[in-house]
Amino acid sequence: MRARPAAGIFMALTRRCPLACEHCSTNSLVSSEEFPEELFYGFVKTFTPENKPDVILLTGGEPLLRPKLVIDITEWAHSIGTTVCLISGMFFANQKEIPPLITQALSGVDLFTASLDYYHEKQVPRKAVFRVLHQLLDQGKDVSLQIVGLNEHDSYLADVTKDVIENFGNRVPMFVSQVGDVGRAKNWLNKQHLNANIDINPEPCAMSSWPVISFDGTIVACCNQDVINGPVPSHLRLGHAAVDDWKTVRERLVNSEFLRAIRLFGPEYLAEQYGSERGKCDGYCSTCYKLSEDPVISNRIEPLMKRSTMDFVEEKVLLFQQQRHYGIPNYAHLVSVGYKSRREEIQ
Repeated sequence: MRARPAAGIFMALTRRCPLACEHCSTNSLVSSEEFPEELFYGFVKTFTPENKPDVILLTGGEPLLRPKLVIDITEWAHSIGTTVCLISGMFFANQKEIPPLITQALSGVDLFTASLDYYHEKQVPRKAVFRVLHQLLDQGKDVSLQIVGLNEHDSYLADVTKDVIENFGNRVPMFVSQVGDVGRAKNWLNKQHLNANIDINPEPCAMSSWPVISFDGTIVACCNQDVINGPVPSHLRLGHAAVDDWKTVRERLVNSEFLRAIRLFGPEYLAEQYGSERGKCDGYCSTCYKLSEDPVISNRIEPLMKRSTMDFVEEKVLLFQQQRHYGIPNYAHLVSVGYKSRREEIQ
């Protein structure tokens, strides 16, 4: 679903977070910005049974600092047939008991994902995270983990994934990826740790498939934190939750020739093949950030995307994207731990 345009939407309900992880992509603090709940709930209320995302992924900052908003969004989403997922840094796991409102919020969402990594563990011990996950699993809740490390050779990743399997068997899938060169990590991350791709070939971008509502209501077509923090490049801006509804945002995301081309070819290939300054790419996301500064690209993309064959090509690339594994390749299989297809369940 992640590669299918507008199948889902990310909603950063707040920028606030009681943790202060040294790799935090959002630079969140407990004193960070937070906007009125109606900004987010009002936008969700524009979803209808006929026109809605299949999935809402609630994030932050820390979304469970606003448990009542999570409850309200979940109730409306379920009333129109939308699934709700939530990712948390697990600040509440340090307490003996989960606060009642957070318990209610967790009981409503369809999938709960916990962030677990070396940097989170400095503030929320692994033992505490495992304790809460066991409680949720015992209650019948679907849970997963999002884990980051420096690269495939990071010993932490080998240790934590082994520990998860020993404690939970095949009940907790894991998405394992790298620490991003964004937010606080920019201050210390050794770029040599990052896996680099030096070839400029078509590399479809799934990050531009789902809209993201940032903590201030700005809606963008990318989940890269630098884009969310702004300023937002014109080709990635979809609107604002205070004035635009889901139908409008969805149409802009799906029909934009610029975004269709990014999803199909990736930003570096577009810049190299259709830009005015070939050989100027300086990274996948950083190249995308500057695409709309080159008017030549837009002029060249338009006739390309209007070709009669493009719908067919987009469909085939989408099928390819749906089969891809993301994150660190050595750990990619962990994302489907415990998964059973509908056919297997029926049998």
